[in-house]
Amino acid sequence: MEKYLDAFVNAFLGTVEWTWKSIIFEVPWYTNFFWGLVVISLVVWLLEIAFPWRKEQSIIRQDFWLDAFYMFFNFFIFAIVISGIYEILGLLFGEFNVTAKSLSLIDITGWAPWLQLLVFFIILDFVQWFTHVLLHKYPFLWKFHKVHHSVKEMGFAAHLRYHWMENILYKPLKVFGVMIIGGFEPEQAYIIHFIAIAIGHLNHANIKITWGPLKYIFNNPVMHLYHHAYVLPKGSYGVNYGISLSLWDYIFKTNYIPEDSGTIEIGFKGDDKFPKDFLHQNLYGFKKGQR
Repeated sequence: MEKYLDAFVNAFLGTVEWTWKSIIFEVPWYTNFFWGLVVISLVVWLLEIAFPWRKEQSIIRQDFWLDAFYMFFNFFIFAIVISGIYEILGLLFGEFNVTAKSLSLIDITGWAPWLQLLVFFIILDFVQWFTHVLLHKYPFLWKFHKVHHSVKEMGFAAHLRYHWMENILYKPLKVFGVMIIGGFEPEQAYIIHFIAIAIGHLNHANIKITWGPLKYIFNNPVMHLYHHAYVLPKGSYGVNYGISLSLWDYIFKTNYIPEDSGTIEIGFKGDDKFPKDFLHQNLYGFKKGQR
């Protein structure tokens, strides 16, 4: 037990230290996700201000500050809280001889760096797309995912507005995705993580971007707005699940873009009764009778 307690404390304190060092610029710039998130957010926000898709939408839109808090909570604060638990799980798997490499299907360690990054990006994006489908399909998971869909005016910060339980759900599947490619992240994986943050911010931004013919590969704000549509196609529990790539939606026929005015209502049936504050949103889903 002492071993697990030490592992928990060391991981927790290590994550706190790394986060603080990021804030005060004592980590390499390419691993500084704190200021990277700040810079990307400011750039996309300026693009929203300069080129608004929905011109009547306020610069400080509805729930702007709530979503800004969600960004830092989910990206940093919750990561600190949960880091010790992940360290304990790693020790438990190790005792059963389950290692990062033991489940690998392919080994990309000897491949060219650019190809490692491409495969890493594609596999992790598919894992997240699949997880996203599950969040919509199963009522127990949808209860938590409702937090993300409770956004009523879309903007870049809505990207990271989600229930803390989604961290619990996504993380193991992301780890599984890494295991598939040999149990490691490519040395330049930070490039992929920054690209994913930028694409996610843009997809939620009040900017009209479709990427032209590349819309069949990359997700975009027009496509993702319909993912948040209040009214979905009859019989569907969701559309346009793409995270960074729209590719999977076109392959699995879950794509849906009937028009591109950007004026549709977003949310879900009953969202007028959904909690409006951070605390109650993150307690939502645990009470009986909540759907």
